[in-house]
Amino acid sequence: MTDTSTPKSPFSDIAPALGKYTDEVLFGDVWKRPGLSPRDRSLVTVASLISGYRVNEMPFHIKRALENGVTPDELIETITHLAFYVGWPAASTAVGIARKVFEQAGAEKKGQ
Repeated sequence: MTDTSTPKSPFSDIAPALGKYTDEVLFGDVWKRPGLSPRDRSLVTVASLISGYRVNEMPFHIKRALENGVTPDELIETITHLAFYVGWPAASTAVGIARKVFEQAGAEKKGQ
């Protein structure tokens, strides 16, 4: 039986080893460790991505955070808090990305 809750690497076709490590180690072992809940891991991950200005990964992980129970208000509060530590440009960019993810998530919910 396949675990459909585990994301499948979008680059397995060109980098199979990296895809395997992503699927099995990162989203398998690391994300399933008992020390933090998936919700807390999502919040930490989103904060890290914002801090590192990792805009390519933000949409996926903001959506995953919503799926793991982090609310839009909590994500916006995280971004606001981080503005004072990582800078206004990083926070401003994260708000724009979050807005798009929230809109898409709302549209997906309505379409169910």
